[in-house]
Amino acid sequence: MRRSILIGLIMTMCLPMKAQMKWSQTYQKYFDQYKDLAIEQMLRYHIPASITLAQGVLESGAGKSELAVRGNNHFGIKCHGWTGKTIYHDDDMNNECFRAYKNAYDSYEDHSKFLSTSSRYSSLFALKQTDYKGWAYGLKKCGYATNPRYAIQLIDIIQLYKLYEYDGAKKYDKFKEQETHASHMLAHRVYAFNDNYYVIAKAGDTFRSIGEDVEVSYKKLAKYNENDRDAVLEEGDFVWLQKKRRRAPKEYKNRPHVVKAGESMYTIAQKYGIRLKYLYKMNDLTPDYQIKVGDVLRVR
Repeated sequence: MRRSILIGLIMTMCLPMKAQMKWSQTYQKYFDQYKDLAIEQMLRYHIPASITLAQGVLESGAGKSELAVRGNNHFGIKCHGWTGKTIYHDDDMNNECFRAYKNAYDSYEDHSKFLSTSSRYSSLFALKQTDYKGWAYGLKKCGYATNPRYAIQLIDIIQLYKLYEYDGAKKYDKFKEQETHASHMLAHRVYAFNDNYYVIAKAGDTFRSIGEDVEVSYKKLAKYNENDRDAVLEEGDFVWLQKKRRRAPKEYKNRPHVVKAGESMYTIAQKYGIRLKYLYKMNDLTPDYQIKVGDVLRVR
């Protein structure tokens, strides 16, 4: 009796450790990287973001599989009816044909179209968007994967990482999604800095032309960048896509800015994504102060 009780206690004590060992930082990084893309796909195609993320991480080995690395294929979709680029990989049979993509965004987009346009999976779209269990079992029943535990694996991943929390999302960080995955869709590449996003102006750009590209009102862009809405931008100018911050990131606390030829308080504020009045305030300067080459300015 004592032996049975002891064994039971040991097993009970080991349960939390077992659950903890299942958690993977690699998986979590994958979800952090692709959650906005999965939410965007959900809002367009009504596939639960949790299902998309769980399938993506499982099928691609968190983006590290041969198919993902060589072909940007995150969902293990084979070549049936495909006319694009291909990649060959051993799966159920040797040297099978799989779809290959330019980038991860195209893989996610094709996965959504693959499910939403196929009669095989049409029954899934009658389910609620929050019914990730129904979707998981439905995908297995409809033949998405041959692994008999496929549905259970998806559900375990969704529950362990709480991916179901994304299924109720009404919006996503579109600039992060563009910065990390979909900049190929824009005329301007999106960059991230100082908890914000920016693009670099090209010759002839205006707030209106950039606003049309990134789908932000040109009046808002001008306000964010503390400039006139009809200003003609110079090539290389930073254009911030959201309201600028009060100071530069923490790593600049002991890294002041040394003024170079041709710089102004405005261009320095733009470089670090700081609102102009706070740059003056941090340095105990008045707006009429004329900076000189060699001046040392705090940016944090």
